[in-house]
Amino acid sequence: MGKKRIIKKSGKGLDAGRKERALGKATKRRLEKGVLHIEATFNNTKATLTDEKGNAVVSSSAGALGFSGARKSTPYAAAKVGEFIGEKGAMIGLKEASVVIRGVGAGRESVLRAFSGKGIQIRSIKDMTPVPHNGPRPPRARRI
Repeated sequence: MGKKRIIKKSGKGLDAGRKERALGKATKRRLEKGVLHIEATFNNTKATLTDEKGNAVVSSSAGALGFSGARKSTPYAAAKVGEFIGEKGAMIGLKEASVVIRGVGAGRESVLRAFSGKGIQIRSIKDMTPVPHNGPRPPRARRI
């Protein structure tokens, strides 16, 4: 027979417990300048704060904050990711950051607005969305 699995569905969106737990883990590093990498896909929004050499310091995504399904790809979820990264950046002493954006998802601008709203100076914004030049070989023609 096996065990019965109970699946809990929450329609709330942001999970406050996960956010508090993640904010509670303080990093020992002090950082004044950094790079914010934003990856906005159609299904999720990820943000990573690195130092200028590219070593990751803080990372988060809409899924990591408790959003699931279609709610992960909303601008609201992306704004919450930006706020979270901004709070963590302010905790470690971040003063200014340059931004690299990849992807074409709905949360591109909202992550940036929420991040800069935490009092961190934006030095530059680069759009490094990968663009295919030709792509893979097309499928063969169907014989009917």
